[in-house]
Parts: sequence; C-alpha cells; structure tokens
Amino acid sequence: MSIFALQSPAGGFLDEELSRFNKRFDDWCVQFDNYEDASLIAQSLEHRTSVNIVEITPLSYPQYFFHSLQGDIHATRQINEKIICIIEPYMGSTFRIAVCDLQTKNVRITNTRYKNVLSVEGAFAHFEE
Repeated sequence: MSIFALQSPAGGFLDEELSRFNKRFDDWCVQFDNYEDASLIAQSLEHRTSVNIVEITPLSYPQYFFHSLQGDIHATRQINEKIICIIEPYMGSTFRIAVCDLQTKNVRITNTRYKNVLSVEGAFAHFEE
C-alpha cells in the first residue's frame, strides 16, 4: 500500500493545482498510484530540477493513512500488519506508543507514558503485541 507524490528538495508536497508546496502531506496534495504517472507530471513542470518523486507509505507517513493519529511522530517501525509509532501527542507532553493496524485502520495508544526519548526508545525497540 503506497502512493507517490511530488516533493520540493526543501520539503513540502506539491498541491493539486501544481503551484505551491504544502508542509504536510494531505488530501490537497497531488498523488499518483504509480511512479510512471508521477514522473510524467514531474517532467511537465517548468522547474524539473526542483521536484523529487517520493513514495508515501504507512511506515514513512503514518498520519496520512491513519487520520486519528495525532501529534508529532518521532519514529516508526512495522511489526506484522501493524505500524508502531513513538508519538508526542502535543508539544511538551509525555511520549506514548501508538499501534496502527493496517487492516482495520484502527489506532490504539498504549497507556504507558514516557518522560523522555531514551525511555520510550527502549520500549519501542522491544515492543511486542
């Protein structure tokens, strides 16, 4: 499950009007089902050197595939049919682990709260369901 998008080297994804770059990848960004279609549009743009084709997957950009996942995502990994994320629900809050199911699209946030990145990284590295 992946899609392709056009991205500026400085960051940001090209919008549907092919005129500006959005900081976050969302429904307003131009998206393609395959690399070839993305390449055709990228070649047609005036400033071809300033556009990269990137693959968007649940592992690389989980918030797009799991809309209920809120906050800043610090790391992701896949275990079987689940994407596991370290999230900070809002700036300055404690860290949590989110479990995103690829089949049902459900997001579950674990009850444990972690005060710093080091403590959550240990739990994240050894996380099992």
